[in-house]
Amino acid sequence: MMRIFLVLLMLVAGAGAAVAQGKPSAESGPIKVTGDTFIIDEGNGNATFTGNVEIVRAGLTVWAQKVVIDYGAGGVEDVQTMVATGQVRLKTKDQDATGDKATFDPNTQMLHMTGNVVVVNSTGTLTGPSLTVNLADNSTVFEGGKGKGGRVTGVFSTQ
Repeated sequence: MMRIFLVLLMLVAGAGAAVAQGKPSAESGPIKVTGDTFIIDEGNGNATFTGNVEIVRAGLTVWAQKVVIDYGAGGVEDVQTMVATGQVRLKTKDQDATGDKATFDPNTQMLHMTGNVVVVNSTGTLTGPSLTVNLADNSTVFEGGKGKGGRVTGVFSTQ
């Protein structure tokens, strides 16, 4: 079960060295995961935290109603995806992002957040239906969608 926590640490630390190196770094410190329920389903290759999930690590806090980690034939060290749903919030010292769903693929280093995405930092606020962050090349794409409310909006303050 401790390996699941370490895997979750690597996934949650998306922007940090832990993900890039595939292992927790010494500077990352401990991780605290709380939720109402934690279930490991080895038969189906997943682990699920549900109910007021909170993941706290130095410099990063993640909240969601549900976090599901799917892993492959290699077990918990072969993580395929992490999906957080239900009032998802990722907060760092400099930035706060919210959305309905966040999916992270450690193999491609892609983080995708959808559903009423809002990113706030000291220089402004961006909103839109979809946000994709490529952690491998440090690029970010905010996308609008078709129909009502499908545009990306940015409000920026001057220094």
